[in-house]
Amino acid sequence: MTNRRRLLLGLLAGACMPAHSRTGYLSRDEVQQFIEAMVASHGFERGRLERWLREARYSATVERLMQPPIPFAQRNWLEYRNRYIEPARIDAGIAFWRAQRAALARAEDQFGVPAEIIVAIIGIETFFGRITGNFRTLDVLTTLTFDYPRRADFYRSEFEEFLLLAREQKAEPTSFRGSFAGAIGLPQFMPGSIRRWAVDFDGDGRIDLLGSPADAIGSVANFLAAHGWQRGQPILFDVESDDAAVDALGRGIDASTSWSSALAAGVVGDLPLALDTPVLLIDLPIVAADGEPGRLYRIGTVNFSAILHYNRSYFYAAAVTEFAAALRDRRPAAEAAR
Repeated sequence: MTNRRRLLLGLLAGACMPAHSRTGYLSRDEVQQFIEAMVASHGFERGRLERWLREARYSATVERLMQPPIPFAQRNWLEYRNRYIEPARIDAGIAFWRAQRAALARAEDQFGVPAEIIVAIIGIETFFGRITGNFRTLDVLTTLTFDYPRRADFYRSEFEEFLLLAREQKAEPTSFRGSFAGAIGLPQFMPGSIRRWAVDFDGDGRIDLLGSPADAIGSVANFLAAHGWQRGQPILFDVESDDAAVDALGRGIDASTSWSSALAAGVVGDLPLALDTPVLLIDLPIVAADGEPGRLYRIGTVNFSAILHYNRSYFYAAAVTEFAAALRDRRPAAEAAR
C-alpha cells in the first residue's frame, strides 16, 4: 500500500468517525449540561467529573450491538431455549449450587426465592461468571447516554447511578467492566439496580457482584422479592389460547388480570389456581422442525412477573423457569451420585 493510499484511507476513516470520537465528550454542550446537573443535584466536584468524562471513549461496537433485535414474530423460542437449557450449562449449574449451597439456602430462607431460580438466573446471565463482559462501563454508558437516542433517558439515568455508585464505592469509573449494555457482575445488574437492590450477603462490608457469588445470590433474591416474588407460589403453566386473547389481556410484564378473566377471554387450562389469582398470558413464537411457524401460550403468576422485571423478555423469563426446573429435577440424582 502506498503512503498516499494510506493517507487517503486514514482521512476517510476519520471523516466517518463521529466528531466526538475525535474531539472528546467534554466539547459537547449536552455533556456540559449533564456535568452541571450532577454538580447541582449530587454535589460532585466539577473537576472530578470532567476528568472522568475526559477519559470516556465512544464505542461504535456498543452502539452497533444495541441495535434492535429481529422482530418478535420472526424469533424462535425453541432455538432460544436450546441455547440455554443444555447439558453443559446444567452441569455447571449443579456444580454452582453445590459450591454455594449455604448462601443459596440462606437466601431462600430470607427472601423466599427457591435456590434453583437464583442459580438459573446467574447461569443464563453469565454462565456462572464465565461471561460477564469486558467492556469498560464508563465507555458503554457514555456512548449510550449521548449517542444512542433510542433509550437516551434510560441510559442517562443509569449513567447518573453509575457515577454515584463509583463515588460510594470510592472506585474509579474506569475500573468497572461489564456487558455492552452496562450490566455488571455475575447477575448482570445495571448500576441503578446495584444501588437499590444489591446486598452484602457475605458480610465482608462491601458489595461485590463480580467476585462474591454470595453477594450475587443474595442480590438476585432481594431483587425478585422486591418485585413481588411470593414464597411457594407456582410460576408458569402451559395453556391453550390464541393471539386475540393475548391482545385482549394486555400483554406487558405484570400479572394484572385474574385467572377467571383469562378463562373468560378463551384461555383453556386446568390449573391449580384460585379464580382471583393474578396472572398474565404470554405467547412464545416457535418454528417447528418442518419450518412451520406457530406459537406456544403460557400463564404466568406474580413470580413469573418478578422474573420479567429482571428482564422484560418472555423468552428470558420462560428460559429461567425451565432451566430452574431442569436443575431441580437433576440435583437429587447428582447429589446421590457424589
